[in-house]
Amino acid sequence: MNYVPYVLLFLGLIVLFSSFVTVKQGTIAVITIFGKYRRQLRPGLSLKIPLIEQIHSKISIQNRSVELSFQAVTQDQANVYFKAMLLYSVLNHDEETIKNVAFKFVDATNLMQALIRTIEGSIRAYVATQKQANVLAQRNEIVEHVKHQIDQVLESWGYHLQDLQLNDITFDEEIMRSMSRVVASNNLKAAAENEGQALLITKTKGAEADGNAIKIAAAAEREAAQLRGQGIALFRAEVAHGMTKAAQEMEQANLDISVILFTMWTESIKHFAENSDGNVIFLDGSTEGMNKTMKEMMSMQMEKTNSARTKTK
Repeated sequence: MNYVPYVLLFLGLIVLFSSFVTVKQGTIAVITIFGKYRRQLRPGLSLKIPLIEQIHSKISIQNRSVELSFQAVTQDQANVYFKAMLLYSVLNHDEETIKNVAFKFVDATNLMQALIRTIEGSIRAYVATQKQANVLAQRNEIVEHVKHQIDQVLESWGYHLQDLQLNDITFDEEIMRSMSRVVASNNLKAAAENEGQALLITKTKGAEADGNAIKIAAAAEREAAQLRGQGIALFRAEVAHGMTKAAQEMEQANLDISVILFTMWTESIKHFAENSDGNVIFLDGSTEGMNKTMKEMMSMQMEKTNSARTKTK
């Protein structure tokens, strides 16, 4: 039995099927002929020359990430420990870029080692110029420094740094404890200053309120005294007017003016009795005392009348 045709058919099928190449989405295949770069295959089903064209590598054009952990030393000789996340990708889909990615490094392990060491070196160089107290507040500055320093290097390799996240920055335990004490003391100082300001504001507002109350009370007292003075003045004016009118009417009726004085005397005693509120007032209620008082009041009235007549003349 001749097996040659079957062997040839089998070999033909192998060659035929090896001519078809499937490239996954997000991947570019690099084709070489006898070890030399030939062309690139894009995602999908493609054909290649069997046994001649070989797939050298498949380049992923998707974003890739890697975590880093390393140590740096500050200008004041403090150890700083970083934990970072690196996000990078192929720069673009151009042919030259893909060739750089495929042939710059022997394999992906060498690429990763060079990438990590380059970024660590850039961060260490920056941290060495800073003091320990400033490092925690300079996350963004460190990232910008790294991007600025290594962008050109990565582009020559065919890659682009998408992002660098410094997730954790720590120091030696002793430094961390001292930093905690500094923060605690600063917080206590700030709290004391705030309490002092609050107390000062409270006392100031209290003093202002007391001053305003005193001013209001003084103004009210002044107004009340003014009103009392006006009332007394009006009362005296009305009394004088009434007495003058009564005296004129009694003089026209040929009555003795001492009757008015007697009436005023009795009305005064009645008023004292009704409104004394328990106070004791001593008055001379005898006939001699009343006559003495009447004479004094009549004398005052006569002096007032004579003075009025003199002014009239």
